[in-house]
Amino acid sequence: MRADRLIQVLLHLQSRPRVTAAQLAADLEVSVATARRDLEALSAAGVPVYPQPGRGGGWSLLGGSRTDLSGLTAPEARALFLLAGPGVASSDDARSALRKLVRALPATFRAEAEAAAAAVVVDREAWSAVGRARPPEVDALQRAVVERRRVRIDYTGATGRSSRRDVDPWGLVDKEGAWYLIAGTPGGPRTFRVDRIGALEVTDEAAVVPDDVDLGAEWERVVGEVESKRSATWATVRVAAEHVEVLRAQFGRHTVVAEDDDDPGAAAAGRVRVRVAAPTPLDLARHLAGWGAQADVVGPPEVRAELARLGAELVAAHGAAADDGRTGDDERTGDGAEHDGARP
Repeated sequence: MRADRLIQVLLHLQSRPRVTAAQLAADLEVSVATARRDLEALSAAGVPVYPQPGRGGGWSLLGGSRTDLSGLTAPEARALFLLAGPGVASSDDARSALRKLVRALPATFRAEAEAAAAAVVVDREAWSAVGRARPPEVDALQRAVVERRRVRIDYTGATGRSSRRDVDPWGLVDKEGAWYLIAGTPGGPRTFRVDRIGALEVTDEAAVVPDDVDLGAEWERVVGEVESKRSATWATVRVAAEHVEVLRAQFGRHTVVAEDDDDPGAAAAGRVRVRVAAPTPLDLARHLAGWGAQADVVGPPEVRAELARLGAELVAAHGAAADDGRTGDDERTGDGAEHDGARP
């Protein structure tokens, strides 16, 4: 496509003080005659490009003129390259786009933008997490969203039940490597995990997408529903003050530290009252069982009952702990109690 090639010619002229038709031909993989015609076409279109004959000659932009094809200011370029620099761009297309954008930037802040990108390394994997590959269906779904085409999917739900359905894709969400499709269905908007999609067909039917659809607001609604389910059951525990952050790392946003404690003895002993949440009493008990006596579970009774049941099962399965000769003065500190920096 000649228009695209003419832009490439202009970018080459911007990136160097002088270029010959032969150099352009080699870079763009065209004939020397084609490169020369492209240069003449730019000149005829009003671009201030002119030839310099003789040894060391070539084509140059008049007076070092620069046409900023990106339209970005220096702060905008830095912000863009921090957001989507080499440490983030994971596909060949993304890296190619960044290279083109670099060439389009004015030379006055091109180096600064590249330095901003090189200053950040992005690692999206949590500690000890199993790496998530980008589902191959993402590209086809993204195309369907842009082209507003209905898709037919074979989907396996959380219960393991599979079904085939036609949905109207509204958009995609990348949540820490887990991809979700937000789509319209006869029953209203639904969210589908992309890695649970089996067969996928982009149909020729037009997708029905509301004109006022707000993908961000829809995702906030989904997150709200999920967080509500994850915090359906609350428990009150007391832990040593130095262990509060460990508890927070375990329960995340579902951790609320009380400003005061109605038990003066606990406060005097340096123990803090904390409320934590999980979907069910059993989920809470499973999380808290590993704390042993370091976490005093005050309530509710359902969580305490689940803890007692789990404890009885462990004793029945593994037997009572043998006396290893340690005195009661020994104090266990619990795994993970001290993690001020990166966790290996």
